Amino acid sequence: MAILKTYARLWSEDLDAALPPLVELVGEEPHLRLPFGEVELGAIGDFLVIAATPQAAANLPRATATVVVSDLGETQAMLASHGAEVTFGPTQGPTGSYFYARHADGSEVEYVQWRPELVARILT
Repeated sequence: MAILKTYARLWSEDLDAALPPLVELVGEEPHLRLPFGEVELGAIGDFLVIAATPQAAANLPRATATVVVSDLGETQAMLASHGAEVTFGPTQGPTGSYFYARHADGSEVEYVQWRPELVARILT
C-alpha cells in the first residue's frame, strides 16, 4: 500500500468562485471537476474543493483530508490494526472506491483508491 496523493479539503458554497484564486496560487487548471450527489468537487494541486449548499454539506462527513491510496483493502486493514474505525463505506464513487475512517485519536480521513485511468491521467 502506498499514498499516491493527499488533498487538503476546502468547503465552499460556490465552486466557480472558489477555484480562480487556487488556479492563480497553484499555477494550473483543475485536474478534476465533477458532480457527486448534491455536491460538486474540484481538485487543483493539493486542494480538493467541495462545493455544496449548507444543507447538503451538513449531511456529509467532515474529514480533514482526502488521501488517495494504491490499495484500499490494505489501507483499511492497516488502519484497523491501529484502532481506526470505518465510519462510512467502503463504497463506489465517480473516482473509484472510498471509505471514511475515524482514527484512534478522533481525526477523520477519507481514503480513496482511484480508477486506473485517473491514476494514469493525474499522477503520471
